[in-house]
Amino acid sequence: MTGDIYLDNATTSWPKPPGVLEAMKEFLETAGGGPGRAGHHRSIATSRGVSLARERLADLLGAESPDELAFTKNATEGLNVAIRGLAPTGGRIVTTSLEHNSVMRPLRFLEQRGDCSVEVVHADGNTGEIDLDDWAARLRAPGPCLAVAVHASNVTGVLLPIPAMAAVAADAGAPFVVDASQSAGHIPLSLPALGASAVAMPGHKGLLGPMGTGVLYLAPGVEVEPLMQGGTGSRSEFEYQPDFAPDRYESGTLNAIGIFGLGAAAEHLLATGVDRIQTRLAELTSRFRDALAGVDAVTVLGPADPAVGVGIVSLNIDGVPCATVARLIDDQWGVMTRAGLHCSPAAHRSLGTAPEGTIRFSFGEATSEDEIDVAVDALRTIAAGARNAEPVRTLA
Repeated sequence: MTGDIYLDNATTSWPKPPGVLEAMKEFLETAGGGPGRAGHHRSIATSRGVSLARERLADLLGAESPDELAFTKNATEGLNVAIRGLAPTGGRIVTTSLEHNSVMRPLRFLEQRGDCSVEVVHADGNTGEIDLDDWAARLRAPGPCLAVAVHASNVTGVLLPIPAMAAVAADAGAPFVVDASQSAGHIPLSLPALGASAVAMPGHKGLLGPMGTGVLYLAPGVEVEPLMQGGTGSRSEFEYQPDFAPDRYESGTLNAIGIFGLGAAAEHLLATGVDRIQTRLAELTSRFRDALAGVDAVTVLGPADPAVGVGIVSLNIDGVPCATVARLIDDQWGVMTRAGLHCSPAAHRSLGTAPEGTIRFSFGEATSEDEIDVAVDALRTIAAGARNAEPVRTLA
């Protein structure tokens, strides 16, 4: 089997559930108005669809109220809102060595501007282990502090012990921001149970929605300044930003067509069961890793137990740059992956794979066993050629 084999779901999920396209088409045909902007039937239909999507996501993610969820254009926007809103001026931000640049760049920006200092606690990208004593010591040091951490590494898929880290942060009196970009939709989530002050996630990865959508969860009692102010369709008689959620964080016309699609994706996940998806991803990961076990020249990174991951495997082949491997398996086997640093240079430094990075395989609900086998056969062929010192162009 060769052809169109998509194993890049950690970048964006594909294919989307059929209901996503149907909901977006329905928006254009039956709604299409500005949410909260008018009293005509198209505006009302849009407002109802947005509210329904928020309710479905609240059910899926275990939020106590839909109003705890604000729509964003991606996880990066949500992380910036939470980090900038909770960062202590003149204080410290404690994070981990596995962070994506959607976390590290806002942190380094604040540090460069002189607003705060950034401290990085080592986390093992293969096992997810973090030195909780070091985490606690840094959070409990004198002065105001903010904690920020990724839930699942986008390089190896390993899950960090977020509830334990959150308990330490709470004990230290530090707010805690979590990046759930790779965990939302891949493992069952109860946002309140994570113990975080804020959790950001994209709509287009495990949540199976379209690009340009995201969700920011703010725990009850947590209030931050929005990144921008403007029209919300509510309290229009006042020239000051509404002080209530989610309106406070949703200035400007929402991406309603995308939110309609995201709501349909949430409905699909509720019907399917995220626990079933988690089990499926673990099965695919096991098949992939087991088939590569013992293959000379192939170094597989990430957790040996797929149950503590989210369907992501990174690897390298000795003597063949990861970008070359990615090009070969796409050109000659039709397998689509991602190679490089995956916007996570800190994680690759932690893993010892900087500056080149890795080739990353990330599975989805629609991935088949046959597709896994094609990818494995391709990697075995390339590795065999590397062992025999054959020119790269002749490996297939």
